[in-house]
Amino acid sequence: MHIPDGYLSPTTSATMYAVSAPFIIKASGEIKKKFNRTSLPLVGVFGAFSFVIMMFNLPLPGGTTAHAVGTVLSAVVLGPWLSMLATSLALVIQAIFFGDGGILTLGANIFNMAIVMSLVGYGVFLLLKKLFRGKVLVAVSAGVAGYIAINVAALCAGIELGVQPLLFKNAAGQALYFPYPLWVSIPAMLLGHLLVAGVAEMVVTYFGYSWIARQYPSLLHEKKEETKGRMRNVFLILTILIFLAPMGLIAPGTAWGEWSRGELGKMGIGYIPAGFDKWNSLWSAPLSGYDVSILHNSIVGYIVSALVGVACIIGVFTGVQWLLVKINKTHTA
Repeated sequence: MHIPDGYLSPTTSATMYAVSAPFIIKASGEIKKKFNRTSLPLVGVFGAFSFVIMMFNLPLPGGTTAHAVGTVLSAVVLGPWLSMLATSLALVIQAIFFGDGGILTLGANIFNMAIVMSLVGYGVFLLLKKLFRGKVLVAVSAGVAGYIAINVAALCAGIELGVQPLLFKNAAGQALYFPYPLWVSIPAMLLGHLLVAGVAEMVVTYFGYSWIARQYPSLLHEKKEETKGRMRNVFLILTILIFLAPMGLIAPGTAWGEWSRGELGKMGIGYIPAGFDKWNSLWSAPLSGYDVSILHNSIVGYIVSALVGVACIIGVFTGVQWLLVKINKTHTA
């Protein structure tokens, strides 16, 4: 679901940035309201969790791959606004450092995987939570919310990709950006998510919520100060996931709609869209493909990449909290 540069027109990319911006601005405002009650490093942990979970690629029929996102777990625990920030930062780090998703298309990827998944997942969870009582059923509600939310996000991505050949063509009728229309892109995006990625998101959200309910029940309430200084188990789980992340290398192929130029040339469409050629090489990520070339070992490189991403995400949120504390002390002095 990470749309690369070159598959969306600059107009579409700018539109998606404009659509996403008000949500991120609103979410950023929530930091000032909640950072005293909800530790921002904890938000960073959820962002790091999302980052690592997205590295676990799952095989799909036809030789493609998909993955869970982890956004809905953070949404049902932290609320939709802080969840948006957690996943958005994960997506920014992925795009800049690892070339997973484009720079121009970052607005669209944030809209799909951070904004849509947070709002839909949280809304569905609240609705189901009112209908079903009991710890187990509430956890099931969280899992179902994850399944629905990731498929709505996949639908959005399918629409964004599929309108490109309908709106942007050259004089010969060839698509300038993404080559497949809506009646191909929507079923293709939904099939893998309905069958595999949605199930993975449901499982991750269900077990994650169940574990948090047992280990840190205060996180599921408004006041979350009780968890301060007692996050050892959280970091242990995150560390285990980091070292298991190379399992994502086992799945062959590329996610549908995320093909490189070489892979696109083998798709049988007979041409490379001119706009794709122009914009796809916009940014060269230093650790492209989650690979550290100097290590000469893809497994070790994958683990190092996960460590770098996690450190960046938690570090940013920790830094923001430190800054806000300093500002508050200055204002109260």
